[in-house]
Amino acid sequence: MGLFDFFKKKETAPEAQEALDKGLEKTKEGFFSKITKAVAGKSSVDDEVLDNLEEVLVTSDVGVTTTLKIIKRIEERVSKDKYVNTSELNFILRDEIQLLLSENNSNDFRQFEYGDHKPYVIMVVGVNGVGKTTTIGKLAHKLKESGLKVVLGAADTFRAAAVDQLKLWGQRVDVRVVAQPMGSDPAAVAFDTLQSAVANGEDVVIIDTAGRLHNKVGLMNELGKIKQVMQKVVPGAPHEILLVLDASTGQNAFEQCKQFTEATDVNALAITKLDGTAKGGVIIGISDQFKIPVKYIGVGEKIGDLQLFDKKEFVNSLFK
Repeated sequence: MGLFDFFKKKETAPEAQEALDKGLEKTKEGFFSKITKAVAGKSSVDDEVLDNLEEVLVTSDVGVTTTLKIIKRIEERVSKDKYVNTSELNFILRDEIQLLLSENNSNDFRQFEYGDHKPYVIMVVGVNGVGKTTTIGKLAHKLKESGLKVVLGAADTFRAAAVDQLKLWGQRVDVRVVAQPMGSDPAAVAFDTLQSAVANGEDVVIIDTAGRLHNKVGLMNELGKIKQVMQKVVPGAPHEILLVLDASTGQNAFEQCKQFTEATDVNALAITKLDGTAKGGVIIGISDQFKIPVKYIGVGEKIGDLQLFDKKEFVNSLFK
C-alpha cells in the first residue's frame, strides 16, 4: 500500500469536500462576479470578452504569464468552433484550467511507496507567517491518523517561539518532537532527528526550518548544510522539500516561490489560508510558472482542514 493511501481515502469524504467548497468561497465570489461583468450584454465570445476575461484572471492573481496562456487556448477553441456563446465560457475556462493543472502537477502522492523510504523525510521551508508550523502540525496529525509513526524536528532554532509552537503541535497531535536550545545549529537538530527516527523505527520525519528570507547565498548554504547532514543518516534525504506559501499574499507568493526554488530543490508546494482570501487563483499561476506540484492546501483553521490537493475537485469546487 502507498505511504499516503489512507490519507487519500480520508480526504475524499463528504466533509472534506464541504470544507473545500467553504474554503474557496471568497475566491469563487470574487472570480464569478468579475466574469459576470466581463460578459455582460454579450451573446458571443469576441475580442472584447477575451480582453475582459484576461483582466479578470490577472486581477484574480492567476499571473500575467499563465493568464496569457489560458487566453490563447480559449482563442484557439473559439476560432476552431467558429461560434461560442458566453454561456459556454465557464465550461471552456474550467476545462482549460484543469488541463493546465494536470500538465503541471503530474506527480501524485500515491507514487511514493512506503517500503521505498523509511523514514520518509520531509523538509519544510517558507517565510515566517505563512502557516508553516501549523501546516507541519496538521500534516503530522493526518499521517498519525493513517497509522504512521511521525517525528518532528525543530530546526528553526533562531526563534524560541518557533520551537515552542512546534512542541505545542507535537503535544496536540501526540507526536514526538526533537529540539535543542535556541541558537543551536539547525543541521545538528536535523541530524539528531533522523538518527532517532531510524533508531525508533519511525515512518515519517518532518523537519521545520528557519522562516527567514535572507540573502540567497545564506539561504542556500543553510538549507544545503541541513540536506548534507541528513543524507549521512538517510541516503537520498530529504525525499520531499515542501515550500509553504500563503495564498492571501497573492503576487508576493510568486516572489517567495522564486527565491526558495532558486535556493533549494523544492519539489512540493502547500498553499495555506485559502479560506481567508479571494486570491485562490495563485494556485493556478504558481503551479504553471514553476512546474512544481501543489500537494497540500489549507482550507480552514480546524486541525482537519489540511487537504491533499486534488486538481479535479479544486476546479469543480471553484466553478460550482
